[in-house]
Amino acid sequence: MVARAYTVAFEGVEARSVEVQCAVLPGVPGFSVVGLPDKAVSEARERVRAALSALAIALPSRRISVNLSPADLPKEGSHFDLPIALALLAALEIIPADAAEGTTALGELSLDGSLIPVVGALPAAMAAAAEDRMLLCPRASGPEAAWVDAAQVIGAASLAEVVRHFTGERPLAPATPGEVTEPPAGRDLRDVKGQERAKRALEIAAAGRHHLLMSGPPGSGKSMLAARLPGILPPLSAAEALETSMIHSVAGLISEGGISRARPFREPHHTASMAAITGGGRSAKPGEISLAHNGVLFMDEFPEFPRPVLETLRQPLETGEVMIARANAHVSYPCRFLLVAAANPCKCGHLTDPSRACSRAPNCGEDYMGRISGPLMDRFDLRIEVPPVAFSDLDLPATGATSAQVAGRVATARAVQRARFEGRPDMRLNADAEGEALEEIATPDDEGQSLLLRVADRFGLTARGYHRVLRVARTIADLDGAETVRHPHVAEAVSFRITTLKEP
Repeated sequence: MVARAYTVAFEGVEARSVEVQCAVLPGVPGFSVVGLPDKAVSEARERVRAALSALAIALPSRRISVNLSPADLPKEGSHFDLPIALALLAALEIIPADAAEGTTALGELSLDGSLIPVVGALPAAMAAAAEDRMLLCPRASGPEAAWVDAAQVIGAASLAEVVRHFTGERPLAPATPGEVTEPPAGRDLRDVKGQERAKRALEIAAAGRHHLLMSGPPGSGKSMLAARLPGILPPLSAAEALETSMIHSVAGLISEGGISRARPFREPHHTASMAAITGGGRSAKPGEISLAHNGVLFMDEFPEFPRPVLETLRQPLETGEVMIARANAHVSYPCRFLLVAAANPCKCGHLTDPSRACSRAPNCGEDYMGRISGPLMDRFDLRIEVPPVAFSDLDLPATGATSAQVAGRVATARAVQRARFEGRPDMRLNADAEGEALEEIATPDDEGQSLLLRVADRFGLTARGYHRVLRVARTIADLDGAETVRHPHVAEAVSFRITTLKEP
């Protein structure tokens, strides 16, 4: 008799169904696992054997064969322990075979039979719901998986509890979702003295998800400004929270099954590798750009990142998706994020400071900012110079809008965009608009169109730059509550595009 249970294998955030087949056959006693398992899966037979022994269940002196189907799909991770044990228990007629067949299971077994939480419970629950099966997982993973309303999720603390549940001796209660973590109170934008133009750029970037590059000498407040960006972004919607949590689930970053409504804010160090930024490694795990999905990726000391790392950002910035191609895997992760980059004007940082004249000016600045290629620079919608703040200004009282006030304006502008793109799943914010949709929503009035054409001709805007100016102008109009894009909106958008920063 062949007993069956089900589990999943992860390809990015997608959980592919895997059938676990177990047969107890006559022949030389042994325990084998086939179906392209990695080392962790192959070692499952020892953990399963010890866990069953802890339950006083002796394996028969026969050949036990476990096949993971489809056999050509790579199987990685320790979460195959529980489904293998479940199929074996059904083959030994200790639990009903039909109950095992109706279950998708994942979980790691310790030698005493207790279940250890594993990553990926959330996408596994979605896969189980799609197959109309119950999900069985470690109790610590249950609150995370239970966020999928369509799935029936059972969490168990040990293999003994699993056996008692399936034999009807002591059924387990369904798992309940973990807590929703509300965004914490962020740092207030009002704490930043001066820098009104930079604050305005932050507001526009937050409203339309427009990529922002800040250049200025050390200590001018670039990092301080970026740290206050999460405080003006609206909380994640339910759909966005689920999207983001699926990526974090695969990466093992969800704590106690809770889902946060705070938008991700990732700030990798400039020594980070390409695999750390874009994703990869042995199991093609998500990188920083995917972990920042629906949130912010802040890259300080932007020109200091290795050139190959910076160049890999070009395609994800355009498509909102990154494809990790390896010899044994091609994995796709979503990565619609707001990129905020900060850079000094030159290597020493004092190119624009007359009191600290740079001895290599202007070549120092050209060489340093030249590390950012023209195509990558072209993908920044907003480029601003952040001047140093005078010491006398530091003692002045706080001025300008608070983060709460700016957040209110950003939320209103985003609500307008949600209504505008309703029914268009590929577009959510103005930064996503393209083609006919962009022409429909962002064509300026005659005066604004004339200005944009003159600027494009005078400064040699690329087609990408031209369209990005239109998107920014549309966002500025949304912040103003205007139905159409007018000349002042185009003028302000152009002012953030044409700076002394290097043009492509």
